[in-house]
Amino acid sequence: MKHLLKLLDLSTEEIVDLLNLADQLKYEQKHGIEHHHLKGMTLGMIFQKSSTRTRVSFETGMYQLGGQALFLSLRDLQIGRGEPVQDTARVLSRYLNGIMIRTFAQKEVEDLAEYGSIPIINGLTDFCHPCQVLADLQTIREYKNKLDGLKFCYIGDGNNMANSLTVGALKCGMSVSLACPEGYHPDNQVLEFAKSYDDKFQLTADPKTAAADADVLYTDVWASMGQEGEFEKRKKVFEGIYQINDEIMSAAKSGAMVLHCLPAHREEEITAKVFEAHANEIFDEAENRLHAQKAVMVRLMAPGK
Repeated sequence: MKHLLKLLDLSTEEIVDLLNLADQLKYEQKHGIEHHHLKGMTLGMIFQKSSTRTRVSFETGMYQLGGQALFLSLRDLQIGRGEPVQDTARVLSRYLNGIMIRTFAQKEVEDLAEYGSIPIINGLTDFCHPCQVLADLQTIREYKNKLDGLKFCYIGDGNNMANSLTVGALKCGMSVSLACPEGYHPDNQVLEFAKSYDDKFQLTADPKTAAADADVLYTDVWASMGQEGEFEKRKKVFEGIYQINDEIMSAAKSGAMVLHCLPAHREEEITAKVFEAHANEIFDEAENRLHAQKAVMVRLMAPGK
């Protein structure tokens, strides 16, 4: 594994290896066991989209691993004034040991990897969010003690989260049911990938059908970052249907867990009642961003560790 650009690039074995390392690093952090695997190394963090969890978890993770992180906004970089991505990639490769980028276009991440000579980590694009889904899978495994054989249900917009969750869950042996309205389906590249899993993948417009006998329920906001201007239009499509609520919970298995990548809009994609009933799971999931991303950084920046 040279980069983390999207989960489509990883094998099941690579994903499981990252989850195992994340568990180990989490144990060591909780028990005060030093793990300075990246001592003396620097991660550059390029942000074109704002963030709470991504910035804090990567910056904290690098510190815990013995390295340092540099926050780089567009105001800090010549790329914000028109410098080609390939030039920025080649320059930063001379200074840094790795780059994490949180941006809009997947092509920008791919271009950094093509022209740079250091590991590139996708902190989020409009196409996918691999770091979040690694944390999600780690959390599911913590609560359910396995991934293989579970049913995963996602309700809402077929956005970057739906894309990465579908790929990650299927590769780890879960069956996946998505409930998305017409016109808001996942990316065609992901749907083509899912076809190879035959009866393990379902795409429907009916949330109750998708949630039937699910072990894990997941949702995200109706309008992602950059889509705020579409909110009223999207609200008319999603409101009253694409929400995790008591009715949806009753369709899932008893003891089903609920996850949300945050930030959550209570009473839109999830009711406050369901959110608070599953808050421990959701905030364990948020914490696991730290541990999963530390695993990614160690594997990419210090592969012998």
